[in-house]
Amino acid sequence: MDQSYKKIEKLKGQKLIEKLFSEGKSVVAYPLRLVYLKTNFDDPVKIKAGVSVSKRNFKKAVDRNRIKRLMREAYRLNKSKYFNNIPDQYAFMILYIGKTQTDFETVSKKMNTLMDAFLKQQSLTKP
Repeated sequence: MDQSYKKIEKLKGQKLIEKLFSEGKSVVAYPLRLVYLKTNFDDPVKIKAGVSVSKRNFKKAVDRNRIKRLMREAYRLNKSKYFNNIPDQYAFMILYIGKTQTDFETVSKKMNTLMDAFLKQQSLTKP
């Protein structure tokens, strides 16, 4: 898995996103929350991911877009470290649930914590 974040790896489609939020499980590493669902894609990717920031907490689009950009970059840089050997396909939605602005170092550190928690939860739930 390379360090790019191509269009094919982005989570799209209203049906899949609705299913993700209705049936998915979550992991939290404040200020990030990962909602995930084991699924099958027609595309040859292991993970499709999306990011979201609440409009309730950040009224200005500039602030929301900055946080989304930081989250995408932290995911892109760390995904190969965590998901090279993952056997199944997953849909991810990474949510920023904090109420204040943040910097890249914090987002990157919490993204690592979030991915560790996801892998730990997956190893515990597998038979």
